[in-house]
Amino acid sequence: MTDRPSWAPQDIDITKPSASRIYDYFLGGSHNFEVDRQAAAAALRAMPGVPAISQANRAVMHRAIRYALDLGITQFLDIGSGIPTFGSSHEVAQKADPRARVVYVDNDPVAFAHSRAVLDGNENAAVAAADLRDPQSVLGHPETRRLLDLGRPIALLLVAVVHFLSDADRPAEVIATLRDALAPGSIMVITHATLEHGPTPTGQRAVQEVYQRTSTPLIMRSAGELEPFFAGFDIIEPGIVPLPYWRPDVPGDDHDPAVLHGLAGVGLKA
Repeated sequence: MTDRPSWAPQDIDITKPSASRIYDYFLGGSHNFEVDRQAAAAALRAMPGVPAISQANRAVMHRAIRYALDLGITQFLDIGSGIPTFGSSHEVAQKADPRARVVYVDNDPVAFAHSRAVLDGNENAAVAAADLRDPQSVLGHPETRRLLDLGRPIALLLVAVVHFLSDADRPAEVIATLRDALAPGSIMVITHATLEHGPTPTGQRAVQEVYQRTSTPLIMRSAGELEPFFAGFDIIEPGIVPLPYWRPDVPGDDHDPAVLHGLAGVGLKA
């Protein structure tokens, strides 16, 4: 029998891997189960650069948060936020501006429970148990309504989450609902897995097979397929590009070629 850690909610199946907890493992977190670590090990065997992709996604998120703050945006809606580890959205935003408000959204019970514990006592950050596939449940959630003013610019963070929406989940409609709710001056950040640029498409496909065992299979899309998600927004320079090329802190910095299997784009609502 698999031992259940004391922090694990009683109503979750700890025998099935979770994309949120696998991501936590790749980022160096500790809120994952043996089944998640086994799935992560299988992904690593297929493609050793997977942790670098997770870290590159996190780095893009940090740069996008700083970009939002430079625009004067102090409200952040982080959907599919996962399990908080060092360098989560509220830490980055509130370090720069203590007034910054952050709402995390995740449908994983472990992510929700741990986020709530981490944010205890932080008056400007909260977590909502909701699902990206039901955007109205996100927008109408009491925590979203309590902390965020939808009449003012918001940074919508969809970091490493849209690739878990299959075509059957109607991603274009889901994202359009969220986009339409944002005030002018808002930004939307999307990072997404791809086969378009990376050097090891065979390994990336093998990683896809690992995620087929979770409740959220991994879907690959090209930059051209992501572009319609930004309808009505101005895609800021440098466009939808591989993760390390989106406004790098150090241009031309060396990176693991595996991170080219991720795309990043940011749109601004005029």
